[in-house]
Amino acid sequence: YVMLLTLSPYTPRFRDRVSPPGVMIRPYLNGFTIAFNVSQPKTWQPYVDSMHQFLAAYDDKVQEEKNIECIPGQYFIQGGNDSEEKKACQFKRSLLQNCSGIEDPTFGYSKGQPCILLKMNRIIGYRPGAGVPVSVDCKVQKGNESHLRSVDFYPGNGTFDLMYYPYYGKFTHVNYTSPLVAMHFTDVEKNYLVPIQCSLNGKGIINDLNSDRFLGRIIFTLSIGK
Repeated sequence: YVMLLTLSPYTPRFRDRVSPPGVMIRPYLNGFTIAFNVSQPKTWQPYVDSMHQFLAAYDDKVQEEKNIECIPGQYFIQGGNDSEEKKACQFKRSLLQNCSGIEDPTFGYSKGQPCILLKMNRIIGYRPGAGVPVSVDCKVQKGNESHLRSVDFYPGNGTFDLMYYPYYGKFTHVNYTSPLVAMHFTDVEKNYLVPIQCSLNGKGIINDLNSDRFLGRIIFTLSIGK
């Protein structure tokens, strides 16, 4: 008990062995297969509802009220005591453009061009990319590469801006909202199971460890019927 009293509730004691971040996707309903038929709204509506629910915290007005505008391209390092509340940078859903759900409230699912969001797991104090933003790319994980012909990335060219790092923990970084990269699959072969791997790329990133399919990458399947 006495030893526990020496531990800080705000910052881990040892951070020299922090592993590179894992990633997760949204929507995530019942596993890593996103399957629907364009002509049957009941098959894709649950994905759309999940996306709207997840992005509610990213609404532009919510972000403007709670968070501040930061300078892109550089880490947002905040000093002071560990117990001091930290400011968080705005990440507005409008940055996701065609995948924001603003102009197209179905996130492309009604057209057979689904949007999927990629989120990096939070690690206290971690500064990804060693000064260069981490980027995302996607490819067919196994099979016919021509089944995935086009993917658009938002914001920009699909990077996690440095200004959202480092993360200071849930006790002090209370309004922090993780940055996202939206992947808009605009041309995927219909009526096929297409296994896709989306990976992080940057200095210090590990994305090829066979024993961990979530470390620096994620593998999921798209099945889009007409």
